[in-house]
Amino acid sequence: MSYLKFEKALMTNLQESLRREVLRTSRSGAYSASTVVDCNTRKYHGLYVVPIPSIDNENHVLLSSLDASVIQHGAEFNLGLHLYQGGVFSPNGHKYIREFNCEKVPTTIYRVGGVVLRKEVIFQAYNDRVLIRYTIDDAHSPVTLRLRPYLAFRRVDELTHENYQAMRDYKTVSGGIKTTMYHNYPQLFMQISKKNEFVFEPNWYKGIEYYKERDRGYDCVEDLYVPGYFEIQCKKGDEIVFTASLDECKPSTLKKLFQNEVEVRKPRDNFYNSLVAAAHQFHYRDNGEQYLLAGYPWFKVRARDTFISLPGLTLAINEPEHFRVVMETAMKGIYDFMLGKPLSVKIYEIEQPDVLLWAVWAVQQYAKVQGIEEANKLYGKIVSDILQYIDGGKHINIQLMSNGLLHTEGREKPMSWMNSVANGKPVVPRTGYLVEVNALWYNALKFAEEFAALNNDEKNVAFLQKKAELAKESFQKLFITEAGYLLDYVEDGIYDPNVRPNMIFAVAVDYSPLETPQQKTVIDFCTRELLTPKGLRTLSPKSGGYNPMYVGQQTVRDYAYHSGTAWPWLGGFYMESLLKVYKRTRLSFVHRQMVGFEDEMMYHATGTISELFDGNPPFHGRGAMAFAMNVAEILRTISQIDKYENY
Repeated sequence: MSYLKFEKALMTNLQESLRREVLRTSRSGAYSASTVVDCNTRKYHGLYVVPIPSIDNENHVLLSSLDASVIQHGAEFNLGLHLYQGGVFSPNGHKYIREFNCEKVPTTIYRVGGVVLRKEVIFQAYNDRVLIRYTIDDAHSPVTLRLRPYLAFRRVDELTHENYQAMRDYKTVSGGIKTTMYHNYPQLFMQISKKNEFVFEPNWYKGIEYYKERDRGYDCVEDLYVPGYFEIQCKKGDEIVFTASLDECKPSTLKKLFQNEVEVRKPRDNFYNSLVAAAHQFHYRDNGEQYLLAGYPWFKVRARDTFISLPGLTLAINEPEHFRVVMETAMKGIYDFMLGKPLSVKIYEIEQPDVLLWAVWAVQQYAKVQGIEEANKLYGKIVSDILQYIDGGKHINIQLMSNGLLHTEGREKPMSWMNSVANGKPVVPRTGYLVEVNALWYNALKFAEEFAALNNDEKNVAFLQKKAELAKESFQKLFITEAGYLLDYVEDGIYDPNVRPNMIFAVAVDYSPLETPQQKTVIDFCTRELLTPKGLRTLSPKSGGYNPMYVGQQTVRDYAYHSGTAWPWLGGFYMESLLKVYKRTRLSFVHRQMVGFEDEMMYHATGTISELFDGNPPFHGRGAMAFAMNVAEILRTISQIDKYENY
């Protein structure tokens, strides 16, 4: 029985089924995404969404959807589903769905009279090709299968409308056609494994609405171009494979190609295996370099997200080789930045104050799993170079002060992961001494001390010890309040008194600048005021400006983004803190927290974790369909549970 399975009652209930999305990706950042009933609800949805480097650095929706119709005894039953302006759904093909499951590949079973049709969708991992296998599981008489492609040929963040510039030309290729809508776009090849006929019947389908864009205050209506349809004569037992790609293929190879892709995929038959499959979706290759995407569908490769995600997406699932190849690319970016060179790799926001410290933290996690000697051999130099770079005052966004702590200017531009902006200014103007930046700084100094000791560099050991002692003393004086929680940031004696989750990093890091009683008090505050089943809130409900609902237009959401919403990756560091301080006595509690995330396998983007959640019940998932740091930290928590259970 499939773990990710939905029965007819849910699939035919659009209020429930439209909330559930399906995401499949390639290693180039291309993807296929929609809802479980194949009704696109975002402009980012599409059956074939790929990067077009010759145009820009964005993904483009080429093939928005593919409607299948079953024709028997002269009657046509369209299995597609679209939402049009005015709340009109057509052609209501979801009413024929009997089951949907996602164990290996998204599979939908339709029943139309005496015909049972199984549809399976797959996106090749190492080639930008989407494949759909239609199988006639049952039919009492011959069947005609009609496939109608809806074309967009636009950027993911735009919409298309009927226009006279769109080209209608197409050329026949083996098993199908190739076509493009505009001169600057490549040809889209649509081919089928079985003999078929393409009927040229060009039409614009107008007024298709994406309600998630409407709810977010964006333009939400577009027109899609349908050049015609493919017709295939079928009988019971037939398998027909459709493909869309930028490259032509041999139709005779499609069946084997589809089956080969299925066989290399591991089943999503439980919570852990679903997360592992989700982890693989963030891996991204470009020009021989290896990256981690921050999320889908709109995120790119961000430096902070890369280093925070890297241990969970690789080491926690026993894939250290993937850690090394991603870190190899990231190190090029780090050295480019520190040497003042243009970046030779596609990593964004590497100049942020905490990024280099998160890189050291990631190496530290590698050392714990693969051994300090190997970590020193591979990454000892870059850790030393990073600390010398910061200590030497060369970083453009942080300054080492006489009190041993790091200072940053964040009033005009966001300088932390809390980076939402409204009216050109940071919504949360975290400036001066930031609590997590300085916790990471102390941790980095102590970790570098380990490397120095391993290398018998006594002079450097003494130097780092002195630096760390000063930083620890200043940290405790500056951030600890009389109530016991930590200030979020302090600037020239002015501080933010609100309870925020960034203080948890001062407990979670391996070398905490806090004593054990102080760590326990921080955990207590996080438990009482910030903890939800979906992670830690970004602001305590007791604080002014608490806004836990990430809904509405862009500006409204910007103000809510870090003002009460809950983030699972923060919860990962919270649970690490619990296990670190209380050991096995809190294992059962951490297990219970995991239940809140397992529920998410069935909601939002099935089998993965959304970007963020409302801070109040029922804690709806919001934002991006899949977020790397969330998946990574849940996997890392699971690995820590295993460690303590087997301790």
